[in-house]
Amino acid sequence: MPIAFDNSYARDLTGAYVAAAPQGWPDPQLVLLNTAWAAHLGLDIDDLQSPAGVAALAGHSVPQGAQPIAQAYAGHQFGGFNPQLGDGRAYLLGEIMAPDGTRHDIHLKGSGRTPFSRGGDGRAVLGPVLREYLVSEAMAALGIPTTRALSACTTGDRVLRQHGLEPGAVLARTAASHLRVGTVQFFAARGQTDMVARVVDYAIARHDPDLLGQDGRYLAFLQHVGARQARLVAQWMGVGFVHGVMNTDNCTLSGETIDYGPCAFMDSYDPATVFSSIDHAGRYAYGNQPGILMWNMARLAEALLPLIDPDQDRAIALATEAVEAMQDAYRAAWLAVFARKLGFEGPCPETLVDDLHQLLDGQGVDFTLFFRLLPDAVRGNAAPLKALFADARGVDAWLAALQANLDNPDIAAERMRAVNPVYIPRNHLVEHALEAASEHGDLGPFLSLLEHVQQPFTEREGSDPYAQPAPPDAPKVVTFCGT
Repeated sequence: MPIAFDNSYARDLTGAYVAAAPQGWPDPQLVLLNTAWAAHLGLDIDDLQSPAGVAALAGHSVPQGAQPIAQAYAGHQFGGFNPQLGDGRAYLLGEIMAPDGTRHDIHLKGSGRTPFSRGGDGRAVLGPVLREYLVSEAMAALGIPTTRALSACTTGDRVLRQHGLEPGAVLARTAASHLRVGTVQFFAARGQTDMVARVVDYAIARHDPDLLGQDGRYLAFLQHVGARQARLVAQWMGVGFVHGVMNTDNCTLSGETIDYGPCAFMDSYDPATVFSSIDHAGRYAYGNQPGILMWNMARLAEALLPLIDPDQDRAIALATEAVEAMQDAYRAAWLAVFARKLGFEGPCPETLVDDLHQLLDGQGVDFTLFFRLLPDAVRGNAAPLKALFADARGVDAWLAALQANLDNPDIAAERMRAVNPVYIPRNHLVEHALEAASEHGDLGPFLSLLEHVQQPFTEREGSDPYAQPAPPDAPKVVTFCGT
């Protein structure tokens, strides 16, 4: 498979990874290829679909020019620090330069054991691989920074998971980088300040080249990462996305969403919404995500202290100020997201957004449907929107306040339709699609759902089932990490 790899991570960060080799599979087969994204990256579609291409995408063999490695990182997982995690079931195949000059990792997930596997089998199964493919494509279509699925392959083996033996699979995904807060923590925890500096300088070169060589760049880098993460989480909140595992090893320095394990989209608005099978205390609930963002950024700040200033007290003061400022940055980003959802071209009164969330709380309102019905409501037909509420007594007053601040309801309605999705990966539809693919070999429901979420703002005739919440008697969806 002729791909022009340029493996800067392996070249520049010796000591931050271990070599990893594919273990080989009984019968690698291509299930899905993201042809549009592959073309954007400048990859040859026919080559990717060839036996050699499929072998490379499945982690069955190493293509020429690749230098597969398992990256080292640490992480706070549910608040507890693990000093050594690393790629335990994945490896970085290599990096490529797209025609637009951007650099992208090609990363294989579920590709077998590595020295970081810690007793795990290093494999993945088809259901979680397809979930990440689907949800990451939905996020990209919604305009939310994310890793991207390049392909999904089956391996020909069977893997033991929660529901018994399931088809083994590998996800090939791309990212601006796979650098994480945990990458910095790995070396900070060992007191290897020189390696912390090397990792951060490398991250700056990839994500903040304007800071290269500048005095004060490490503090500025912390501020840049915080700003990216603030914008990202605000966008999550705007579509009701619950990541599920906002550990520091799942928090990227690039500001991309990564690792779609126990993730899902909220149906009825509830800040306590949790989908993860292991998040018993609700640490990563929908409403807790902004606070966890700040917590993660504080952990990054701690890891950077020796680089921010040699005087520890001054370093702590500077880092604390930077992290506290991120709270204002997040609120500004969150307000901007909801101002657009309410039809404003620029800022809107903060009380409209705050009052909206109070209005929705405890009412069982479908979050996505509310914003799709809002355009009609501001133009005078509020009955369908009010029908979503268990108690709609406050809706008229809030709508009147919104209408009083809109210059032109018709223009505002069009703006709303442009940013509020019709189709998201509804949990009951996702579960049905994954079950059909994994247990019955039927990709039809998955492909149909994928087609809808890749065009989330365009209403389709005959597609009402994709826009509606689950029936009242549908079982509650619980998601798993896939390991």
